[in-house]
Amino acid sequence: MTLEIITPEANLFKGEVNSVSLPGLDGIFQVLNNHAPIISSLKTGVLQFETKGSVEQLNPNFKVSGSTVSIEIKGGVAELNNNKLIVLAD
Repeated sequence: MTLEIITPEANLFKGEVNSVSLPGLDGIFQVLNNHAPIISSLKTGVLQFETKGSVEQLNPNFKVSGSTVSIEIKGGVAELNNNKLIVLAD
């Protein structure tokens, strides 16, 4: 699945990932490859994703632990369609 994380300041990440955990308004949820299309509002919390390969040249705000990458967000919107997840985050 392709993940794209966009903020008003910059495009933070674009790449292939195995899974993504997002802080939805009703709680944390996870999306995997071939997940049904979804649009969700996001609240303050941690967005985590597992990369498919090595982690290189990431934004300094990302915290990396092995193949898992996380970043704190203040809210936003996520849309998943055709194995492409776009996160518009604050």
